[in-house]
Amino acid sequence: MNIHYGDIHTRFRALFDISREVVPFVNPTESLDNLDPGSFCTEGDMIFADASEDLEDVGKSIEIVALGGSRVLSGTHTILARRKGAQLIVGFGGHLFRSNRIRSQIRREAQGSKVFGISAGRLSSVKVCFPEDKAEQQKVAQCLTSLDELIDANGLKLDALKAYKKGLMRQLFPREGETIPRLRFPEFRNSPKWEEKNLEKVAQRGSGHTPSKTNPEYYNGGIKWVSLADSKRLDKGLISETEISISEQGIENSSAVLHREGSVLVSRDAGVGKSAIMNSPMAVSQHFIVWNCHSRQLSNWFLYYLLQMMKPLFDRAATGSTIKTIGLQFFKDLRVMVPLLPEQKRIASCLSTLDDLIAAQTQRLETLKTHKKGLMQQLFPSVKEVEA
Repeated sequence: MNIHYGDIHTRFRALFDISREVVPFVNPTESLDNLDPGSFCTEGDMIFADASEDLEDVGKSIEIVALGGSRVLSGTHTILARRKGAQLIVGFGGHLFRSNRIRSQIRREAQGSKVFGISAGRLSSVKVCFPEDKAEQQKVAQCLTSLDELIDANGLKLDALKAYKKGLMRQLFPREGETIPRLRFPEFRNSPKWEEKNLEKVAQRGSGHTPSKTNPEYYNGGIKWVSLADSKRLDKGLISETEISISEQGIENSSAVLHREGSVLVSRDAGVGKSAIMNSPMAVSQHFIVWNCHSRQLSNWFLYYLLQMMKPLFDRAATGSTIKTIGLQFFKDLRVMVPLLPEQKRIASCLSTLDDLIAAQTQRLETLKTHKKGLMQQLFPSVKEVEA
């Protein structure tokens, strides 16, 4: 088996237990018989990723705590570090080298611009401090390992909620070419089939514009303006804040339009298909299409979830080599399947409730991670603090 540096960055836990990880095998054409037995990992070894496109992750590490008799190699772009003596108990180093006190030193030793790297020589200059009392090391390791397990459990719960929502949406919306979904709420099982309609027949389409940036007075005027800089705020239901604001003058001297609260927007350029509902009146750049739903025919929340389901269609419709975009004609011709308004609202309410659960679980997970970060700051002092 081979520990790849990419897996250290993205998948492996700080304490590597082979029974809990998926590890790729070495190419079967490569013989391991001639390797020195010392080349294989042993429990207590530290493995560092020596390269990263992100300075934050350069030198990220794991500690081997359980191999179950398997032969494991430290792969390319990794540095294998073996304990000298028995000053550290197995299970302590993985947490120690993830502490900010150590990570900040490693980042200072890293070299590079687009891709950052660290050599074994520069890594060896990192100063570490730890309690000599192994009982104290054990207590620290147990505390942080328990917290990691709690974080993992909450992460799995979040993944399960997201997977459940994804599966439910596939059941609540008809498949392509069908007029009845696989799952309908009891009160709508005898309702008419869904109808295919031109979206412009049930919602008013709008767009946006970018006021001239050579006129400073067109900006910072308090009118929220959705641009590509807000991509991270999309696909989360409501959008309440924007990175940039424009002014009344910006509206008056451009093709920008102030759309009303509750309007639904979708990105037609970078981040194609991302959508949101305006939590207050907002303008948008030309990179977005906006729909103002006719209240007696189309629920804005139903449209939001419908657009989420249509992302594969948007991806297929986007063209371009460097930046993919969807032409205006596509949205003019866009046809959608919709049920009667009461069923739309019932579907939207169900999915919105699930989104609330996902948001609450996401917050719970972030709180645990923040708690762990603060706890590690207290458990692992810097060298200067120890010397003082």
